[in-house]
Amino acid sequence: MVDVYTAVVKFFDDGGVFMYPIVVVFGLGVAIAIERWIYLTRTTASNKAVWNKVMPYLRTGNIAGALQVTSKSKAAIAQIMTYGLNRVRSARRREDVEQAMEESLMEIMPRLEKRTHYLATFANIATLLGLLGTIIGLISAFTAVSNANPAEKADLLSASISVAMNTTAFGLIVAIPLLLLHTLLQTKTTEIVDSLEMAAVKFLNSVMERATAPTSAPASAD
Repeated sequence: MVDVYTAVVKFFDDGGVFMYPIVVVFGLGVAIAIERWIYLTRTTASNKAVWNKVMPYLRTGNIAGALQVTSKSKAAIAQIMTYGLNRVRSARRREDVEQAMEESLMEIMPRLEKRTHYLATFANIATLLGLLGTIIGLISAFTAVSNANPAEKADLLSASISVAMNTTAFGLIVAIPLLLLHTLLQTKTTEIVDSLEMAAVKFLNSVMERATAPTSAPASAD
């Protein structure tokens, strides 16, 4: 473990000043990834909980009871259903209710996708910082070698190039996990959006079936 720690510290020190901004970029990316993962996980759990509470009311056609549940919840699916239930009470056309729910979904999607795109940007920044550090290191290396003894130039140049390449390597080490985290969060966000759309369709079908169901005629008196 000591040898590994020593090697890591030496690798970092040899990389030069550009290693520090790359570390900062990595720290910001990881912090955003953790926050987004927790938020999306909680969103999934809260959506399922609200859906399980509302479904019994929808099966019995109790619009007021369903609205009471959704209006008290801050879950994404609750907001969508609240829009739909309020529109059902004022409009009977399916298109009107569907439009209201689509409007609510458009308001929710930016919250689900918030900050996730920064991870791809940070990955690109880490890669570019690594390349920039390498280029500056190579410039410094060639400048130093030009004034060195001809017999030592080859050894000095190879050593300087290996040190300069550390920043590119570290930039890629940071960029690859950030890109993987970006893809993972995007996939999770897409799954949530798809589940919201599916739940909205099921909700709409259930509500409109109840709203348009014909009432049975009263029995005629003998």
